[in-house]
Amino acid sequence: MGNRTKAWGSAPGARHWLAMLALLAPASATVAATAQAAVSAVPAQAASAAVPDGAVRAGRLQVRWELQRNVFTEAAPDGRTQARLIVTNNDSQPLPARGWSLHFNSMDALQTGAVGAGLVLEQIAGGYFRLKPGDGFAGLAPGQSLEVSLLYPYRIVKLDKAPSGPYLVYDAAPDVGMAIADFALLPVTRPEQVDTGKTGLNPRVTPADTYRRNARAGLLPAAEVPPVLPTPLHMQPGAGKLRLTGNASVKAPAALAAEAALARELFKSGGAPLQLGVGKVEGHDSPEAYRLTIGEKDGIAITGNSAAGVFYGLQTLRDLMPLPGAADPALAEVAITDAPRFGHRGFMLDVARNFHGKETVFKWLDLMARYKLNTLHFHLTDDEGWRLEIAGLPELTAIGAVRGHSAKPGVRLQPAYGSGPDPRDASGSGYFSRADYIEILRYAKARHIDVIPEIEMPGHARAAVQAMEARYHRLKAAGSKDAAKYLLHDFSDRSVYKSPQLYTDHVINPGLESSFTFIGHVVAEVVKLHRAAGVPLRTIHMGGDELPDGAWEKSPASLALMRQKKLETSADLWDYFYDRVDAIVRKHGLYASGWEEMAARKTLLAGRHKLIPNPRFTQRGFSAYVWNNTVGAEDLAYRLANAGYDIVLAPVTKMYMDMAANQNPEEPGVNWGAYVELDDVYGFIPFDYLKNASAEARLGKDGLTDYGRRRVRGMQATLFTETVRDPARIDYLAMPRLLAVAERAWAPDPAWATEGDADKAAALYGSAWSGFVNALGQRVLPRLDLERVGVDYRIAPPGLLVEGGRVLANHVLPGMALRYTVDGSAPTAASKPVTGPIAERGLIKVAAFDRNGRPGVVASVDNR
Repeated sequence: MGNRTKAWGSAPGARHWLAMLALLAPASATVAATAQAAVSAVPAQAASAAVPDGAVRAGRLQVRWELQRNVFTEAAPDGRTQARLIVTNNDSQPLPARGWSLHFNSMDALQTGAVGAGLVLEQIAGGYFRLKPGDGFAGLAPGQSLEVSLLYPYRIVKLDKAPSGPYLVYDAAPDVGMAIADFALLPVTRPEQVDTGKTGLNPRVTPADTYRRNARAGLLPAAEVPPVLPTPLHMQPGAGKLRLTGNASVKAPAALAAEAALARELFKSGGAPLQLGVGKVEGHDSPEAYRLTIGEKDGIAITGNSAAGVFYGLQTLRDLMPLPGAADPALAEVAITDAPRFGHRGFMLDVARNFHGKETVFKWLDLMARYKLNTLHFHLTDDEGWRLEIAGLPELTAIGAVRGHSAKPGVRLQPAYGSGPDPRDASGSGYFSRADYIEILRYAKARHIDVIPEIEMPGHARAAVQAMEARYHRLKAAGSKDAAKYLLHDFSDRSVYKSPQLYTDHVINPGLESSFTFIGHVVAEVVKLHRAAGVPLRTIHMGGDELPDGAWEKSPASLALMRQKKLETSADLWDYFYDRVDAIVRKHGLYASGWEEMAARKTLLAGRHKLIPNPRFTQRGFSAYVWNNTVGAEDLAYRLANAGYDIVLAPVTKMYMDMAANQNPEEPGVNWGAYVELDDVYGFIPFDYLKNASAEARLGKDGLTDYGRRRVRGMQATLFTETVRDPARIDYLAMPRLLAVAERAWAPDPAWATEGDADKAAALYGSAWSGFVNALGQRVLPRLDLERVGVDYRIAPPGLLVEGGRVLANHVLPGMALRYTVDGSAPTAASKPVTGPIAERGLIKVAAFDRNGRPGVVASVDNR
């Protein structure tokens, strides 16, 4: 941080401070204009003006990245990855020997220094790297190519770990970044590219692997497909049918006007008498409980313990409605009594690492409501972005919500996750105004969804740290005595640490009183926003995860505080920090939520790090969201619950939607925690994580006590967006896996989860799994298709198996249409349907298609 302080000594160019100058006016009048100026402020020079005479233009450079091989040594038995950048000059001018740099992002570390061809690789900060000419670089003539060697410290599996967002900067115009449009990743086709050495890991999932996995479920007759998802508690079918003809007759009290409007929407193409009301649902105390009856003579009645119960009864009615275009528009008679298993059924959407706007949030609130999820965990801030306007602190959005190239500090955040040089990049830059946030809150409330905002701290706070440093320097230059009021870091801090995202300057410092002034201000403003929306706020998620070892240890401010408060270790300082944070949120009548680390204490056991329940906060009412169920911490959630913490289950190996479905390099997503297929989510047992684990994995692990069981508030799907620049990628990663989360969060334990006999449990699981995937393939996803909701859910590749010269094909979702080609071309909606074994010879390619003809991932097999 000292080096960065020195850099502030040089005055930035006027155009870079255009947005900052506006901040000298009253903040209440200039917040929106300032932030908009920051997003819109692009370098004044045209890109062509940034190119020195006789030098290559960025638009004429071609860059390719190739994973070459995995290397296994005694020092790296799990492997390291050798890759290369291939840079080709397609211009008529040379790339000069000096005076330029190539910038890009990488989600993983890279070995810096000399990288071949006379070039040098530098890490600027986090995953932001720069390639520069060294003494041995002679330039790149027109038509020539050069290779740059990239060495990763670990074995790279996913193509999402490749460089992203490359752009060229000339020293003559250091504030102008020129995006390289002709950039691509070369395919992974050779064995050495997916070599796993002696690790015993499977290099790829083959079509035959997929076929065998899919074979656990076949196509069920329509009458045997479960009619409602999530599965209701009690469902008693009748014998008759209620015809849906004419207009709907909806009767409801004024307090259920919103629910009545939804009911009329359901009956747009034909209706029936429908009575809505609030009343006691016998045997159930949950406000979300409901009773739904459909009778041939009496029509439809829905009674809920509250409006929320009526709302969920309507979602069940939606599920029971015939698919659009059905020949027989009728509802079967049924009586359903239902209530949720958990009161907290959540979905976390990250808009910080890559921004996603209001319409995307609305879409996912609608989907959450449809499948009876009731809590949006809104990840609004992180190292790479601050996405909520806070009155009085305009820098948080003017700087902290804007990513792009700048040669000077304090102008905007650096590019991240491929956002590139342009501060107008839609995923790198953006934020929710106060009006936007209020609109989101009201939209969620109308769908009976709570919004829990997350403000990350003390780690994952780089956007805030940099924004408040910019505020400090601006006000100090103006002679203000208030400059340090919200400062978040100690300029004299020499602590050595590195976050998993490779940052070394992203932590809020508890030794500064200004840190708590900042937190207090932000919390107060968030409370005001909820009050203005008329939406209750019970908790704020206050972060807590991934504080790197070494943080604060060489900060004079933190060390002075430790002496003053007689704190012995940084773990004690952590307790002090969250003691203060807890007091801030309690002042507003809230309780504190956070990731599991907020409820845990770092200790050493036999020289190894171990997290234990922190005894200091067990009676504070903290709610801990437990993500870590990786090897060695499988029982952490249970230990925290047994110790008295309220917990939300959010295990990375089961519920993280950003995890890739499998290890194939081209399959989108990350893999640091697990690979998560649909059946991994479906097979999650909330109260018995380890039921199906090996005896070795269960050794020494705690189960959930009766007391601990009462502390489990619910469960949550989590989607971080490092790899998600396009909203369609959210669809791909979250759906249909989110439907399995909804099933586990609402429905009671299925019989297979509690059966003690392994063989019986396996048989029960097979039957239940078959019903679930048939419901998705034949009813749930086709309804989304036919209603044209706009959800580009993942259509998994088919399984293919060559047997006796014929190709057998199946799909994880029975009922999906399969089509194939034999000439190696990709199947289209006009290709031949798969109606049985494929006897033709050739390179067989098969894909599944939704009801609108959208193809899924293609699988291929050679049958010559």
